[in-house]
Amino acid sequence: MKLQALRKVYDAEGPFATVYLEARSPGEDARKQVRLRWDALRGQLEDADAPEGVVTALDEALQEEQSGEVQADGRVLVADPTGVLLNEPWDAALGAGDAAHFAGQPELGAYVREWAHSVRLLVAIVDQNRAVVRREVAVADREHPAGPEEVVEPDTVESVHKPRGQALSHKQIQRRAHETVEQNAREIAEHLQSVAKHWTPDVLVLAGEVQGRTAVQEALPEALARICHQTDSGGTVDEAAEEALTAALRELASDVAAERDHHHRERFEEAKAHDRAVEGSRAVAQAAEAGAVDTIFFGDGEAPSGDGELLAACARTDADAEVLDGSVTDGVAAVLRFEAPVS
Repeated sequence: MKLQALRKVYDAEGPFATVYLEARSPGEDARKQVRLRWDALRGQLEDADAPEGVVTALDEALQEEQSGEVQADGRVLVADPTGVLLNEPWDAALGAGDAAHFAGQPELGAYVREWAHSVRLLVAIVDQNRAVVRREVAVADREHPAGPEEVVEPDTVESVHKPRGQALSHKQIQRRAHETVEQNAREIAEHLQSVAKHWTPDVLVLAGEVQGRTAVQEALPEALARICHQTDSGGTVDEAAEEALTAALRELASDVAAERDHHHRERFEEAKAHDRAVEGSRAVAQAAEAGAVDTIFFGDGEAPSGDGELLAACARTDADAEVLDGSVTDGVAAVLRFEAPVS
């Protein structure tokens, strides 16, 4: 995760209220449940002497949200006396629990670790006429439901079906049909690019009809083409197709996570061999204060103490944050931009 995305939060003056609402199964009483959960967290913030304006800003932000989405997706919010600085879905495991913090730094360690541990899939189930686009977040060893869905229907009027025969008129119709497929693909590709700009997927997955998804892939900009995968499995036709697609996405996410873990471990060990890596809270904090941290790594065990301060220092120098498979001293390590003195 690029901590630059959180730079405006860490650059604010504070103090900060940080609120986590875990994802839970939504029901007809989602609004009531979210309100009850927020009331409990608000009480904790008030007991911690959070200013009334900070609490009010969080209250208003949650009132504006769709309660069903908050309940299903989870939420992380950060506010200071100027207002709400962060309001994002939080894809934490069920059972992680709600939490509220009021401190001199945003308490975003759980949010950053969860982001770094997950695989974000932008999924498009396409045919020659339209696409069903979903954003899904997968975490190893966890079931993940289909994410928010939207249908993209390009505004074309020509048929995409090509008639048989060799007559000149048929050839013209065939050409127009081919041009319509390409135009539809371009519009779908443009929509995917727009989504990717603000959602930052790890993988783009194209499923559905072969000709449609091939045309879309050919229309993708280079950045999306590099992370694009096609799958022949499943679609949206029926429950069996949905299950096949879910299984294919789960396997792809697992492969991506394994490859990423291998890359991170290999990079860390290489940096360590050249004295460009440190382990432990104190060493990482000193390197961060010197502006030397390129990537902060969290181990896969317990969260390190003081992770809020560590992330704040790293964010201010535009470092990245990732999860390192295996254990490290104090649960935190870093790859450095340059060798930093550690006392």
